Amino acid sequence: MSLHPPAPARVVLLCGPSGSGKSLVAELSGLPVLRLDDFYKEGDDPTLPLVEGSSDIDWDHPQSWDEDVAVAAIADLCATGRTRVPVYDIALSARTGEEALEIDRTPVFIAEGIFAAEVVERCRELGLLADALCLTRGPLTTFRRRFLRDLKEGRKSVPFLLRRGWRLMRAERSIVARQTALGAYACDRDEALCRLAAAAAGRHTPAKAAAA
Repeated sequence: MSLHPPAPARVVLLCGPSGSGKSLVAELSGLPVLRLDDFYKEGDDPTLPLVEGSSDIDWDHPQSWDEDVAVAAIADLCATGRTRVPVYDIALSARTGEEALEIDRTPVFIAEGIFAAEVVERCRELGLLADALCLTRGPLTTFRRRFLRDLKEGRKSVPFLLRRGWRLMRAERSIVARQTALGAYACDRDEALCRLAAAAAGRHTPAKAAAA
């Protein structure tokens, strides 16, 4: 049980493999959204991890992401309803500015991104957590959706996208297993939307299910 008093707002952490549909679910929910991908480190950061046996930066490793700044933004939104967030250009691997995010008096908001599960325990300890969800769609579906999205948006070169896509497809089951072990509940789009609606209405899902 958290020693912290309830916050004015709480967060639903929405994770899942890249391409699993997190942004779509967040949009369909109608809730305010904090994009955790905007907290990536910049491409010249010397602490960025590399893919083993490669010169590629491993953008799917938690060390490619600034967890402390992301948690601070979540805490600000819960406490005050507003925060400043970086604007990140994935194609450039760089922050291109900063913008304000406000949730007004909304009691629940979503923080979505592939690293959302990394902060489940920290948000729970701070008394900020409403729920934590991990979207799953199946490796082949996720591979196709991710590749077409990244290609359309010009996120990285085609060879890089293919190498990354193949690696992530093979690792998808272990990615989901890690995220659920960190406290996220694995579900499909429809169940995720139901749980988001319950959180927004102030209904609590069973603790056992949330930590499955």
